[in-house]
Amino acid sequence: MPTVTEALNTMDYGPAPESTGHAMDWLKSRGFGHFINGKFISGSETFASINPATGEELAQVAQGTAADIDTAVKAARKAASGWAALSGHQRARHLYALARLMQKRERLFAVLETLDNGKPIRESRDIDVPLAVRHFYHHAGWAELAEVEFPDHRPHGVCGQIIPWNFPLLMLSWKIAPALAAGNTVVLKPAEQTPLTALLFAELCIEAGLPKGVVNIVTGDGTAGAALVEHAGVDKIAFTGSTEVGRKIRHATAGTEKALTLELGGKSPFIVFAEADLDAAIEGVVDAIWFNQGEVCCAGSRILVQESVSEQFTNRLKARMKTLRVGDPLDKSTDIGAVVDQIQRQRICSIVDDAVAQGAVLHQAPAYEGKGSFVSPGLLTGLGAANIANSEEIFGPIVTLMTFRTPNEAVELANNTRYGLAASIWTENITTALDIAAQVKAGIVWVNGTNMFDANAPFGGMRESGFGREGAREGMLAYLAPAAPKGAARKAVDAPSALPEAGSGDAIDRTRKLYIGGAQKRADSGYSYAVAGAQVPLGNRKDIRNAVEAADKAGKWSGVTGHNRAQVLYFLAENLNARAAEFAKQVGEAETQAAIARAFYWAAWADKFDGRVHSTQSAHVTLAMKEPFGVMGVICPEEAPLLGFVSTILPAIAMGNRVIAVPSQANPLPALDLYQVLDTSDVPGGVVNIITGPRAELAETLAKHDGVAALWAFADPAICESAKAQSAGNLKPVWAESQERDWQGAEGQSQDFLHHAVQIKTIWVPYGA
Repeated sequence: MPTVTEALNTMDYGPAPESTGHAMDWLKSRGFGHFINGKFISGSETFASINPATGEELAQVAQGTAADIDTAVKAARKAASGWAALSGHQRARHLYALARLMQKRERLFAVLETLDNGKPIRESRDIDVPLAVRHFYHHAGWAELAEVEFPDHRPHGVCGQIIPWNFPLLMLSWKIAPALAAGNTVVLKPAEQTPLTALLFAELCIEAGLPKGVVNIVTGDGTAGAALVEHAGVDKIAFTGSTEVGRKIRHATAGTEKALTLELGGKSPFIVFAEADLDAAIEGVVDAIWFNQGEVCCAGSRILVQESVSEQFTNRLKARMKTLRVGDPLDKSTDIGAVVDQIQRQRICSIVDDAVAQGAVLHQAPAYEGKGSFVSPGLLTGLGAANIANSEEIFGPIVTLMTFRTPNEAVELANNTRYGLAASIWTENITTALDIAAQVKAGIVWVNGTNMFDANAPFGGMRESGFGREGAREGMLAYLAPAAPKGAARKAVDAPSALPEAGSGDAIDRTRKLYIGGAQKRADSGYSYAVAGAQVPLGNRKDIRNAVEAADKAGKWSGVTGHNRAQVLYFLAENLNARAAEFAKQVGEAETQAAIARAFYWAAWADKFDGRVHSTQSAHVTLAMKEPFGVMGVICPEEAPLLGFVSTILPAIAMGNRVIAVPSQANPLPALDLYQVLDTSDVPGGVVNIITGPRAELAETLAKHDGVAALWAFADPAICESAKAQSAGNLKPVWAESQERDWQGAEGQSQDFLHHAVQIKTIWVPYGA
């Protein structure tokens, strides 16, 4: 007979199954068509919704077509003006009603989510559904306050929203709640694998008395999503899903005025320092990679542990893996349920096989013997940074482990990825935590925690993890459009010619050069073009390459304090004022004085556009830090060649960016002559680089360059379209405006410039003895 101690150590959990009776009754009593204009309509074709834990069919769901999408968009368009015209209080009451109704049906939502997705009922019940409800409560508040908190902003109109299968209800709430709060109407396309909770939510829209057409839900596969993206009646697309599909959406929307936010894939580092609480970090790994079967875009799928504790940590982790329970997701004692379908299971296994073939060692529990799409938790060790398991998003319960020696090496390994969604840092040293948090390239950083979410915490990525934020004030701004410039459409300019023109007869010719890395440089082409009686360099892609390299080397500028940047910009304004008469001869007194004033204005903002502290979970400080992108490209406007140049490059560098600026093609002389002002104003070499030449060609080169992190284009529609399309390579955010601005007025110093010059990093820091 075993001793009491032995019995306690070997005791199995008894089954604790969740009843599916109410959920199955609901499924049997419903037909699952599209929800359009306040009612359900049947589709011409259907497909099966499958329980991934059993392989059994749950329901037949309508397959959306382009015609269904068109009907839904028209319904949303018809409802848009009326919904936007409601007071914030009226919209808030609708969102509050939805939150209350969701609370009343929490258990039904949780069971349906587990049946449809395969995640453990514990997670559906305790995490997904409460957080979905929280988003509607939170955004009911924003609806109430929007008119006061977001003056001079308006709703986009009709929002097309496409959500993934890993958090079906939660992603729905992340998308729909802020869109409605801001005054938009929506057409939502849930993932074809997991449409059921979205259709249950549609019933709540009817019960809550939501006006017809405000929320429309069309089910179906990727063809329905593509039709939504391409529909001319949609004003904004919000997509959560794979990076590959995100690229396609970036291309598809490039020739339109659609606003776009993308929340894409990740390969998040989980960094463990020697002084960390190792037991807590082990539990952190469980939450980071085995939560939701690892089907989490921000899953901590790359463990980086300091070498001195790596053996101890690895042994403890292997022991903890043995206690994880894989099985029926409806059992309350299950830790890991089923992945969403057999296709995903096969993909996970294929990547693991490739990783092992490349030298990794797999530590994995025996396969679960039940039917369904199950994958046992796995740990890959002995692999290099280039191993496929370290570079490709697995999206399953498989984690890799590597070691590091110094904090600098940890940062290098953490940033050795094309993604930039999240990171988790484990240390008892707050100085180390904040130092590493500032250096990792990630939109969300958790200190001594992981996978923490809140409606009042901005969520979103950097690099190829997408752009835009969801949640909190920053997420509301994504569903609001600032007042648009009222100027005429910008017109294209002809490509410059290198053919010489007749001379003026002047005895001395003043040679203009490009400005790269703090020095004047001849164009790589060796050619120049005539403009305003002068010759200016004809820059090309090699000059852009050199400018990007110079800007990259000037990275210390991003770490300079806001006060120091302000001092430099004030000095620049002072020196520009000293040469006002010279510039006035080129562009006139009014534009020159406006440029001087604009330099003072952006200097004033350099140390005042601060981040925020958000109220989220108890015993946490949640920081929303505004960070520069790094290297930015700026296609300056043709109009106002001095004022437009100053108004675009200065807010970018005021926020800590380094820029490659393409000035007015027709009159680049004021911008080129500004180099002496930059030199004498203590602007470090490489912070501002000026390349003249064919705007379309230079803009395309900047858009394609992976070393450019963000791009602004104040140009004609063709250049704007090309900039957005060509940026899909590294998915850099592009701010493109084809309407002329009034650079002399308020449009020339809008806070839009500051918002587009920074990206938000959300840092969660716990506290308590």
